[in-house]
Amino acid sequence: MSGKRETVVDVQGTVEDGFEPVRDAFAANFAQRGERGAAVAVYRHGRKVVDLWAGTKDGDAEGTADAADAAGAVGAVGASEGAAPWEAGTAQVIRSATKGIAAIVPLLLHQRGLLDLDAPVGTYWPEFKAAGKERVLVRHLLSHRAGLPVLDTPLTPAQAIDGVSGPAALAAQAPVWEPGTDHGYHAQTYSWLIGELVLRVTGRTLGTWTADEISGPLGLDLWIGLPEAEQSRVGRIAAVEAPPAPAASGLRVRPKRAVADAYADPASLTSRAFAAISPAPDENAPEYRAAELPASAGIATARSLARCYAALTGAVDGRPRLFAPATLTLARTEESAGLDRTLLVTTRFGLGFMLHGPASPLLGPGSFGHPGRGGALACADPESGVAFGYVTNGMQRNVTADPRAQALLRAVSRVIG
Repeated sequence: MSGKRETVVDVQGTVEDGFEPVRDAFAANFAQRGERGAAVAVYRHGRKVVDLWAGTKDGDAEGTADAADAAGAVGAVGASEGAAPWEAGTAQVIRSATKGIAAIVPLLLHQRGLLDLDAPVGTYWPEFKAAGKERVLVRHLLSHRAGLPVLDTPLTPAQAIDGVSGPAALAAQAPVWEPGTDHGYHAQTYSWLIGELVLRVTGRTLGTWTADEISGPLGLDLWIGLPEAEQSRVGRIAAVEAPPAPAASGLRVRPKRAVADAYADPASLTSRAFAAISPAPDENAPEYRAAELPASAGIATARSLARCYAALTGAVDGRPRLFAPATLTLARTEESAGLDRTLLVTTRFGLGFMLHGPASPLLGPGSFGHPGRGGALACADPESGVAFGYVTNGMQRNVTADPRAQALLRAVSRVIG
């Protein structure tokens, strides 16, 4: 027999009756889509109906799918020499899926009457008014309309996490388009824009507020600023090859060559947005995991992501929902849509959340959430009562529509009809 053999994976966890297709899709990710280690969880109407994990804790560990293939044998991904297995409590860096969690904070502050979404940011952060930003509104920060996706002088990794340099740089930065007139993904600058706003309004960092008001009460393994005591639970992420992705139907995109050129050109808005921290930080470093970077450095289990989004839309285990109906409407009402100046594809944003669309298909027209570059995804669909969380240690070359996450979403959609 010739050709590449599929890897057998020992899937752990549970699915309720009827949700077996999600387990099948999860196993197929390891066999067909280059998965190393991952977890997926689904809540429906406030109850956990899927909770699965498999593979190795570290994306660059030996004993993974690539190692098995190189040996020319069918092997089980899991415990092997030099490769610790993914466990029930394993957490991972979720990259930009952090943005969705971070967005909960200003929306809850608005719900409590502490933050006006239509007020100028300078109302709360006076230094921000400089360089033509007097009319930047709070809602512009959340909907990627502030015109501030880049920094004229990128921050070093140390400056990015010191809590001072990022806000100072953005206070001095001039917008690259007139705020409110267009949108472009604020890949890194979202951290300091939203983080400093929350600090000015509450006197607490966004990570502390999240721990006190969201993760603690809901019993979540979810952090924006990982405590030292939890470091050992977090697996290492690593780059892995992705299978060819099918073309997205309805996706408006610049010619592929233009998109590739934009990512390759260090002077392009696209490259500069992702390089606002330069050189790129080591995402496996303890100091990065401990950093409060609401754009990119969140740590979570899939179970906690799903539970968190479930709590936005309904009661979970007898706890009242986080978002009042009016706040939920705000979260998923379209604020930005069309060709994204940064990503060069069609994107849709509500207030802090990506909305269902060609660039990031979710669970249905009314669903909202946020992907993480390279894999992670969390979202909710209020109409079906479903909340979804997926984390992985194998970072593939994608920004918004990871094929593994999409396969899992399709399986969920088939189950719920």
